[in-house]
Amino acid sequence: MELYSNPVISMRNLQKSFGTKKVLKGIDLDIHKGEIIGYIGPNGAGKSTTVKIMLGLIEEYTGEVRIFGDDISNGNVQYKKRIGYVPETAEIYDNLTGREYLTFIGELYGLDYDEADEKAKKMMELFGLKNVYDSRISSYSKGMRQKVLVISSLLNDPDILFFDEPLSGMDANSVMVFKEILAELKTQGKTIFYSSHIMEVVEKISSRIILIDDGRIVADGSFDELKEKSMDGSLEEIFNELTGFKEHKQIAEEIVSIVQGV
Repeated sequence: MELYSNPVISMRNLQKSFGTKKVLKGIDLDIHKGEIIGYIGPNGAGKSTTVKIMLGLIEEYTGEVRIFGDDISNGNVQYKKRIGYVPETAEIYDNLTGREYLTFIGELYGLDYDEADEKAKKMMELFGLKNVYDSRISSYSKGMRQKVLVISSLLNDPDILFFDEPLSGMDANSVMVFKEILAELKTQGKTIFYSSHIMEVVEKISSRIILIDDGRIVADGSFDELKEKSMDGSLEEIFNELTGFKEHKQIAEEIVSIVQGV
């Protein structure tokens, strides 16, 4: 696997504002084939904005973004056939069955119906959803819907996967399966861009962790490399140190005292 050949994702001085609020303030980043990127930061730091720009969901920005070597601002959307995406919150078609939804997504990616159906059916079974494949999604639990979204992101055998809080609502067994899926995809040379607030998961699965705060990258390296920079402790402690958030214990104590009427 050619890990450090040409980057599959490259950003130069990426900036984005919404009205007068500057959300991204100059992101420079190269991501290579086979990396699992843990992309973390406080709410409002610019994580989702970065991902939506790469996906072509936000078009008005300054700077340069290249995916598979091509500038995505050139209007060519062919690169989207090679990516998969699980958003933090997704509108999923409740009135469709699992089969209808997944074959629809597969066909959008260029798969024929039978191929999409076969892949989806097999993955639904492996995720323990065989019996609801022809049930309406409106009857699914949150965790079941999340599994369907993960399956939909994998149907087209993408080269880059974007996961935004993908484990939301999943049971413990499915979480373990998902982690193994990531490890296996990495060995296949897939690039994974993973955003989550669950620091323990990011710490365990990421080959490289990028911390963004106030629209800028403030740390970039493996977990061990981040710890070496005189930042001992868990990823959560490193996160708090770099973002300057150290009041969590005091805030928790005050909330509990309010609950107890102290």
